[in-house]
Amino acid sequence: MVVHSGLFRHHSVALLSLVTLLNLTHQAYAEKYSYESGQDDGEPRKQSNSCNLFKGSWVFDDSYPLYNGLICPFINPGLNCQKNGRPDKLYLSYRWNPDDCDLPRFDGQDFLQRFKGKKIMFVGDSLSSNQWQSLACILHNAVPDSNYTLVQRGPLSKLTFLEYGVSVMFLKNGFLVDLVVEDIGRVLKLDSISRSNQWKGVDILVFNSYHWWAHTGRLKTCDSKIFTWDYFQVGDKLSKDMDPMEAYKMALTTWSKWVDSNIDPTKTKVFFQGISAVHYQGKNWNEPEVESCNGQTQPIPGSNYPGNRYPGEAIVKSVLSNMTKPVYLLDITLLTQLRKDGHPSQYAMVARIAATGVLLAFLMLGTNSCTQFCSRCNFSFFFNPCYIESS
Repeated sequence: MVVHSGLFRHHSVALLSLVTLLNLTHQAYAEKYSYESGQDDGEPRKQSNSCNLFKGSWVFDDSYPLYNGLICPFINPGLNCQKNGRPDKLYLSYRWNPDDCDLPRFDGQDFLQRFKGKKIMFVGDSLSSNQWQSLACILHNAVPDSNYTLVQRGPLSKLTFLEYGVSVMFLKNGFLVDLVVEDIGRVLKLDSISRSNQWKGVDILVFNSYHWWAHTGRLKTCDSKIFTWDYFQVGDKLSKDMDPMEAYKMALTTWSKWVDSNIDPTKTKVFFQGISAVHYQGKNWNEPEVESCNGQTQPIPGSNYPGNRYPGEAIVKSVLSNMTKPVYLLDITLLTQLRKDGHPSQYAMVARIAATGVLLAFLMLGTNSCTQFCSRCNFSFFFNPCYIESS
C-alpha cells in the first residue's frame, strides 16, 4: 500500500484537459442517454429542450488547458507526453464545442462543494485511468491549499479531499467480468462477476470496457498475460474460438444484470463510458498514406468522422436499452475519433526504465501508442455537476 498526504501547491493553468464539458449550469442543456427496458432500437431517449453534448467539433482556445499536467502528482509518467519530449503544443489548447451549447469553464471548487461527502469511482481499463487522472488534476488545481490523501492498494487508487470528504477513485478492471488463472490457462468467465464489492456504496459509478476485448491483430502487441485470455467460459462450457464481440456482448449483459440487481438509483448514479477511438490507419481519416497517429498535431476539423463505426457501439446501446435501472451513456466515440493528434504515439516510450531498474508497464503498449491519450488529452465531460445531478 502506498499512502501520500500533504498540501497542494499553487498551479498555473497552463496545460490541457481537452474536454470543456465540465461546468454546465442547470440552464445549459444535456442530452441524457437513459435506456429503458423495451426500447427495441437501442437509441438514446432525448430529453426535451436538450442539446446533444456529444455532437460538435474541437476549436482552438489559447486560454486552455485547465491544469498544469507537468506538475500534477497524479499523472501516469508514461502518458505525460510533454515531459516525454513531445515538441508540439497545439493539441493542449483545443476545447470541445457542442453544436448547440455554450459551455462555461469548469469550477473545481464548486464541484467539491456540490459533492461534499460523496464517492466517485471509475471502473475499467487505462482509458478510465485517464479520466481519473484528469479529474484529480482539475480538482487539484482548484483547491491548491486543501489537504488530501492518495491511497494505492492493488488495482484501486483512491484520492480523498479531506476538507470536502470527496473521494475520487479508479479501480482497474478492463473486462468487468472475472478473468481467472486456472491449470488450463487464463479463463475469461463471461457470466461471472465475483469481485464487485468495491462497486457498492459508491455515489457515482463510471464503467468502461472495450479495448481489452479488441486486442487482436495489431493491437495484440500488448502483453498477453495482462490483456488477453486463453479461453472463454459460460457455465461449464469452455471455448477458445468465440468471436470477441459476441463475448463482449455476453460480458456486458452479465454486468448489466449486476447493475439491475444491486444498484439503488436513488443512491447511486451509473454511467457507462462509450467506445474510445484508436488511430492506427490514416485511411480512416482520408489520409491513406499515414500509418498511425505519429506526427499528428491537429484534430480532424468539423463534426464528422469519415471512418467506420466500431462494432462495440451497437453492442453497448443494445445492452443498455434492455436494462431496468437507469444508466447514462457517455457517448465519446465521435469526439475521440476527431482527436487523431491526442495520442502519445512515440512519446509514451521515453521513460523506459523506472529508478529501480524495473521496466514500466506502459511500455507493453508497443512503440507507437495510438490507443490511449496523452495525460492532458482526456474526454471527461461528465464531470459537470449539473449534468450528474439532472441525470
